[in-house]
Amino acid sequence: MTDAIASRATLASDLARRAGQVALEYYRNRDQLAIETKEDELDLVSIADRAVEDMIRAEITAAFPDDAILGEEGGAQTGASGLTWVIDPIDGTVPFLMGLPHWCVVLTLVEGKKTHLGVIDVPVAAEHFAARAGHGVTLDGKRLSLDPNRRIDQGLVAVGASSRNRPEPTAGMIRKLMEAGSMFYRNGSGANMLACVAAGRLAGYVEPAMNPWDSLAGLLMIEEAGGIIHPFPADARLGLCMGAAPGVWDDLRRIVASEFDGHLPEPLY
Repeated sequence: MTDAIASRATLASDLARRAGQVALEYYRNRDQLAIETKEDELDLVSIADRAVEDMIRAEITAAFPDDAILGEEGGAQTGASGLTWVIDPIDGTVPFLMGLPHWCVVLTLVEGKKTHLGVIDVPVAAEHFAARAGHGVTLDGKRLSLDPNRRIDQGLVAVGASSRNRPEPTAGMIRKLMEAGSMFYRNGSGANMLACVAAGRLAGYVEPAMNPWDSLAGLLMIEEAGGIIHPFPADARLGLCMGAAPGVWDDLRRIVASEFDGHLPEPLY
């Protein structure tokens, strides 16, 4: 299986970079895109999301026809290899369509509950994050490692939210972060913010209810950089996404649990 994962890791990085360039061309011409809403007025999708996912799906199928695929836009495609690609063609569609730079292409490879590898390509910043379980995480080829001594009052903690979340816990977490001496941050792309935790730019990230295509790659990156994550099984449908630098984890966990009767929410399957 080691060789199988390595060959897919090579494809994932190459494909994410090229898909990112396709998405970037759409971004530069976003005023011409047809835009639709999904579950609410800020749950947007455009032809760019679908075109990028179609490209990724086609190349994965051509290279590894027995692999399954789960994409945000195209749903599930079965396979026989036991390996599943989890795709978010443009994580941060709202920033993308509003002309903000915080969006990315996300590819993840999972097997059952295990995440083998994750790639996050950020085209506007020309940055490429790549992680493989047991092999570390890199940003543009440079190995990432988190400072074990960083505290919650020494950095920004990102808080994600969507229509899947009740507003009260999110508001409570932000208030308690501020009381702990931290500052909160949000840019509209959960995957981008998780990668920023792995890079040491953010002290932590939390979102009460997140999809696997947004979560899995970045959580692997945080773990491979030496951070701590709340388990998010690769076969979960929706769940609490949380990761932080080691010295931040206990305080962040306490803050989040306090908004859910002292317990962290269980994933949904």
